[in-house]
Amino acid sequence: MSSNLDCIGNEEDMRKEYDFTHAVRGKYVERFPQDVVMVTLDPDVAAAFPDADAVNDALRLLLKAAKKVAQAA
Repeated sequence: MSSNLDCIGNEEDMRKEYDFTHAVRGKYVERFPQDVVMVTLDPDVAAAFPDADAVNDALRLLLKAAKKVAQAA
């Protein structure tokens, strides 16, 4: 897993039209509970799910199936 430090580069790496002079670090961080894990889905995977609840339901079903297979082995 890469850290945010991997993204730090020279000022020349930033496009001139990007202006972060009034940016606030962590402005929206309190919107998410501490135990939320954010992941990026590939576009083809994301297209299969209408919302986060559908993703969670599918993952729970997969976990349940994996437990049954493990118990049977």
